[in-house]
Amino acid sequence: MTPIPCVAVHAYLVERYLPGLAEADVRLALRRAEAACAALRASGTEIHYRGSIFLALEEACFCRFDSERAEAVTEANQRAGLAFARVSPGVAIEPSSLNITQLGEVSTTCQSDYQS
Repeated sequence: MTPIPCVAVHAYLVERYLPGLAEADVRLALRRAEAACAALRASGTEIHYRGSIFLALEEACFCRFDSERAEAVTEANQRAGLAFARVSPGVAIEPSSLNITQLGEVSTTCQSDYQS
């Protein structure tokens, strides 16, 4: 069996402030982020949009992306036409599996560890 190489993936939080936008507007905008990530993956960049928390009363939205580099997260948001205040590396803790992904640590989760 030949090992399948795993790409180092890190978690990033995108912080954005969206004055005057309703939840429906935010959902529509975030669909563009998903599409931008898909386009980047098609061109060989490892990036995934993992979800958001929209705080309507605060007019803020915090989005999680997993990628091999922060620049890819910035590019996905720019392609989607989404303004943001900053992109910060972080730690993503999944409650179902308690996996941790942190900047500087390599995630070794692959779809399959080996191929025939």
